[in-house]
Amino acid sequence: MRTSIVLIFFLTVGYSSVKAQGSVDRIVSGIEKNNTGLSALRSKVEAQKLGNKTGIYLKNPEIGFNYLWGSPTMIGNRVDLSFDQTFDFPTAYRYKGQIAAGRNEQVELDYQQARFSLIQEVRQLCIDLAYTYALQTEYAQRLENAQSIVRSYQAKFDQGDAGIIDLNKARLNLLSIRKEAESNMIGHQALLADLASLNGGTPLQWNESTYPAREIPADFEQWYQKAESLNPILSWLRKEIEISGQQEKLQQAMGLPKFSTGYLSEKIVGEHFQGVTLGMSLPLWENKNTVRQARAQSLAVHDIEHDRKLMFYNQLKMLHTKAISLQKSVGDYRLALQNIDNGTYLKKALEAGEISLIDYIMELSLYYESQTGLLTAERDLSRVITELYQYLE
Repeated sequence: MRTSIVLIFFLTVGYSSVKAQGSVDRIVSGIEKNNTGLSALRSKVEAQKLGNKTGIYLKNPEIGFNYLWGSPTMIGNRVDLSFDQTFDFPTAYRYKGQIAAGRNEQVELDYQQARFSLIQEVRQLCIDLAYTYALQTEYAQRLENAQSIVRSYQAKFDQGDAGIIDLNKARLNLLSIRKEAESNMIGHQALLADLASLNGGTPLQWNESTYPAREIPADFEQWYQKAESLNPILSWLRKEIEISGQQEKLQQAMGLPKFSTGYLSEKIVGEHFQGVTLGMSLPLWENKNTVRQARAQSLAVHDIEHDRKLMFYNQLKMLHTKAISLQKSVGDYRLALQNIDNGTYLKKALEAGEISLIDYIMELSLYYESQTGLLTAERDLSRVITELYQYLE
């Protein structure tokens, strides 16, 4: 009875019946719900939103009460009661509210960036899983072929038609392929473990050997404009520019006089004084250089936004160029392998005695390398295109 490591592999991961795109979408949707890091970040976002809404309202009112004993006692006692409310120049509260709303939008953008990064990681893992699964299918055929060669040379050896050296070569070839298959399966299981950790510890299965199909953008510049508008990092910086402008206006408003108003009551024996109080704080020294600092910060954010936009453009342009190159490599591999099937011809030549066993193994290895090269190129192409579309899901 023959054994195959591939059968064990199929029993391990052969539960899902959905195709590649459906599998990826389902896994992404499930991990978004189950990922503990994303859930914790959601809670943190809500806390930060509340924090951004603090400190933007009127200061707390002050209430004072004085009870003073008179001396000598004949003059009686004195009772004072006061109520004071201090407030900044009115436009300051408008700018504070706008800044708080902008900060809350930035917090949401931070969350979206974390979400995009998680989805990107999941999709890349799924691509690697499809690659290892496709490789294992290839190893199934290679193992079957190597086992048939060992059986053939074992029979020849038993009949005295082949020497022990050729038999050992066949056995070593089988061992080499088996170990490659085992290593690939270990890698596949490690990828599943990574996927499970992102899924809150719940295991997931994968049995697809194809990648979700996406086309390379034909018009890069037009496509880039859409990608740029959806990039949460660049959106965060655009919002920061807006906030820095509001911050500058706020500091200008904080440089205007502050006011206070209230009520004051004073009672002594036979007399009672009461009325309103008004006050004004002159901004002479406290806010010195705050407007200049806010203006400098605004200029700095503009420079950072320009730099990040340039970096993003160059990164996507590089990925776009790389995708086109990989697409050509995939096409070349497919065309070559479609016209060449050395596996069948080599086995017939070996059985006819036209080539030696060592020549057969070496030539077959070259053919296997090309098959693996195709799978690797397809994987790399899918990874690059997925990265290109990371904000366009």
